[in-house]
Amino acid sequence: MTVITEDPLDRNRFPLDEWAFVEAEHAEDHGVTETIFAVGNGYLGLRGNFDEGRGSHADGTFINGFHETWPIRHAEEAFGFASVGQTIVNAPDAKVVRLYVDDEPFVLSEADILKYTRRLDFRDGVLVRDIEWRTPSGKLVRLTSRRLVSFTDRHLAVIDYEVTVLDADASILISSQILNRQDLGDEYHAGMRAAATFDPRKAESFTARVLQPSYKKVQGTRYVLGYRTSNSGMTIAVGAEHTLDTENEWSQSTQIDDDLAKHVYRVKAKAGKPIRMIKAITYHSSRGVPPRELADRCDRTLDRAAETPVEEIFQAQRDWLDDFWVRSDVELPGHPILQQAVRWNIFQLAQASARTDGQGVAAKGVSGSGYGGHYFWDTEIYVMPFLSYTAPNVARNVLRFREGMLPAARDRASELNQRGALFPWRTINGLESSAYYAAGTAQYHIDADIVHALMQYVAATGDEDFFARGAVDILVETARLWADLGFWRSNGDQKFHIDGVTGPDEYTTVVDDNLYTNVMARANLWSAVRICEELMANDPVAYERMVTRVGLQEHEIRGWRAAADAMEIPFDPHRGIHPQDAQFLDKELWDLDSTPASKRPLLLHYHPLVIYRFQVLKQADVVLALFLQGDEFTPAEKRRNFEYYDALTTGDSTLSAVVQSIIAAEVGHYKLAHSYFLSALFVDLADLHHNTSDGVHVASTGGIWSAMVFGFGGMRDHSGRLTFNPRLPADWERLTYKMTVKGSRMRVDVTQSDITFTIEEGTQVTVHVVHEKIEVVAGSPVTVALPNQGPRIETAPPTTSDLRGMLRPDGSVVTASIPTISVDRSDIDIDVTT
Repeated sequence: MTVITEDPLDRNRFPLDEWAFVEAEHAEDHGVTETIFAVGNGYLGLRGNFDEGRGSHADGTFINGFHETWPIRHAEEAFGFASVGQTIVNAPDAKVVRLYVDDEPFVLSEADILKYTRRLDFRDGVLVRDIEWRTPSGKLVRLTSRRLVSFTDRHLAVIDYEVTVLDADASILISSQILNRQDLGDEYHAGMRAAATFDPRKAESFTARVLQPSYKKVQGTRYVLGYRTSNSGMTIAVGAEHTLDTENEWSQSTQIDDDLAKHVYRVKAKAGKPIRMIKAITYHSSRGVPPRELADRCDRTLDRAAETPVEEIFQAQRDWLDDFWVRSDVELPGHPILQQAVRWNIFQLAQASARTDGQGVAAKGVSGSGYGGHYFWDTEIYVMPFLSYTAPNVARNVLRFREGMLPAARDRASELNQRGALFPWRTINGLESSAYYAAGTAQYHIDADIVHALMQYVAATGDEDFFARGAVDILVETARLWADLGFWRSNGDQKFHIDGVTGPDEYTTVVDDNLYTNVMARANLWSAVRICEELMANDPVAYERMVTRVGLQEHEIRGWRAAADAMEIPFDPHRGIHPQDAQFLDKELWDLDSTPASKRPLLLHYHPLVIYRFQVLKQADVVLALFLQGDEFTPAEKRRNFEYYDALTTGDSTLSAVVQSIIAAEVGHYKLAHSYFLSALFVDLADLHHNTSDGVHVASTGGIWSAMVFGFGGMRDHSGRLTFNPRLPADWERLTYKMTVKGSRMRVDVTQSDITFTIEEGTQVTVHVVHEKIEVVAGSPVTVALPNQGPRIETAPPTTSDLRGMLRPDGSVVTASIPTISVDRSDIDIDVTT
């Protein structure tokens, strides 16, 4: 874990604002700031590149799910290996506005900048840049731009670009462009690209043309370009329309080619007279609709934008976000540094998910190309809790997206000789695209993760009808997978085992009886039994329809119950902990205390087989099970498990710190909980993993909400029963968060001495505090005194040095070491997952 101070940011450069992220000085870390200042709505994302389109680290415009496919070439093929790679495409860039003053180009990295601010406002949802520039000839020019990707109109973005020569007359040229960067690239980056080295966290690159030109049109100040991808067959159209407002004399010209469209304004600017250009932008994409039809859709979007005053578009954005924050804000009075970072993380969740509308939530949202634009199990475990309790309609859409993958998941299970359905570990189009099966396909737990999210959503919303409308098929097919994958041993131990799988920890692969997998599979099976039986009793028509669709037989349900009841849950009574898998505790410890920072993350310096031979974790595994299925473990077991596995966890994955923070808070390691929280909170803002340039770690942003609500806020929702046992840090006076439960929005205020529940909208919510059941009704806030904030453990948790020398049950001594030879191979093609 990277140990950081409470404020790792340079406040001269990034002045503090609880409702915005502000940059007051320009620096050269473009990759990081392009991600931090990206704007998006879940469908469309524009990286925080400068308007003028020069000096960028990675220009990017991304459409959720818009991808190209390519054949995965394995050095040695085997049956069932993933065969179709998928990579997000850099969509044609319509945010480019180049500026020339007296034929001198404005290039921010080279310009004489007198004043500079850039502000991403969390309430307005607008990126604003304000610059004062002295040209080479000494003229003073003020540049102001506003950039918005609409939450209310999924396909619309707007750029408001204003230029004023303050102290002299000048010749101004504004060239507004649409540029196909995916295939043309950018001549300004040619040298940089030649010098670039391989980074496994980035998306795959293409050598052949990706976007095939299919359509182009210019009409007045409106431009539309259409394309079809070479292999996946997906289609896209991008359009832009311009209006100019100025008292100065001006003229305009047009140019359109297959990969570049330009609208050029030439202005004879008078001193002090502003030039304002409004650029309305639209994108439409499809898996097969012809580009010409998408172009028609672009026209309709631009027509609506033209009929709406631009300030109304910006006001609609503010209104949408006002409603969002009413439902989603987490308040931390007295801690402005933390408050700003928390709100930035929550705002990123809106930008990654709000208008996915039938797509998933990618690991980087639409903020960058990292991880190839793929969807992982991260969505269900880290993002869905936030959505289920603050934006249930978005949560439902995400689950429907997974439901739509069922046919491909059934095919994948069959390919692996299993019944039921196996969802892909990483994908865009529903096909498994992980070339490394040991840390990819073997993570069968994704089936149970999806079911966990489904059950959590239904419990939070009361949307029981969702099962009858088809979601029950997910339960049936995943239960079939577990029942078929596991087995009863013939030696009479009467336990149900699951062998040959990988849990969340990717430093330990293809193991028997992985605890996380077994615990989650058991919950999956129990949920399938309960919902099928309830559907049979309460809605026999829907049940029979389901039986017809999936061919379910009643004996299958009995088999699921038997398998769940007899699931092997590994436990070592000698140590009082749950082994991560059947063989895990037999391994030698990796001596993390003696591993230098230069050898982190381990997977960049050691072959996987070397790592697999040790007790060492990339991310929380057993500890994640303690959180998600916490009612299946005692408080003492949780503490012993946490202390043991925390000593072995590298934190090489950004998925880990939030979970470790939640369980550390629960068991009483309050200082460690706060430390892990800070590491997660600033993972992108402070670039702690050195890959913020690839895009926002969306799962970690969801984890921040969970750390606040489940961790310090103490909420648990096991089996739909809401319980609250807060764990506030000693220096936090108050924590406030909102939850929408079955249509009622409830405000939760936690202090060191009590917890108060207030219904802000709706009628009633049932909660439990300190074993007391409480009915919270509208108009009658309820305050419950808290005896304490849980245990407070002052001693530091064990390290690998403390575990060294322990005895195994057979009397052997546990040792710790580091492989004596390692080679830094940063140029090899490996997959660093989220």
